[in-house]
Amino acid sequence: MYAVARDAGLDPAERWTRFRRLRDALLFTHPRSPLAPVDRLAGGSVPYFPFDPAMRVTAEAEPAPGEPFEIRLQADGVLRLARLARLHLELRGRPASLALYRLSGYGGGLFLPFRDATAGRESYGGGRYLIDTLKHADLGLEGGLLVLDFNFGYHPSCAYSPRWDCPLAPSENRLDIRIEAGERLPQAGWDAVRP
Repeated sequence: MYAVARDAGLDPAERWTRFRRLRDALLFTHPRSPLAPVDRLAGGSVPYFPFDPAMRVTAEAEPAPGEPFEIRLQADGVLRLARLARLHLELRGRPASLALYRLSGYGGGLFLPFRDATAGRESYGGGRYLIDTLKHADLGLEGGLLVLDFNFGYHPSCAYSPRWDCPLAPSENRLDIRIEAGERLPQAGWDAVRP
């Protein structure tokens, strides 16, 4: 999916459209999907905010190591994280900052969860994910800066099922602005996305 999202040969909106098709195929057909079996059988698509080219930004990474901390996950045990850097970016003319975490164990890698002012109403209350390098969910660098495209922001599995236990966005990654990009919650339950 993210190879398509990183394909510079495609128009940005086309990358997003292809990515969504691949993500839907994964969510609606994979046997370990967080979607309920009735929803997987019905097919359909996960709702997204409309594509917004202004939600693709670059961020400067400032080293800002933090003390390691743990999140207990019901099925997976303890997830160990440590802040690696602060990412400085601008969204709709407003400066913002997010922490980028290093995962220890669980396959390692970088992790960037975020929560914004749409959380709890239009997007999952615990936040969404933007980078999880274990799943190759990153868009790389551009001019030495990290690419953050909130159009590709996605819900953790626990947004779709209580069977899943997911790390949520820590308080330092809670933004007071609305990010109307990426996955959103169905407005009328899953019946709204079934064909």
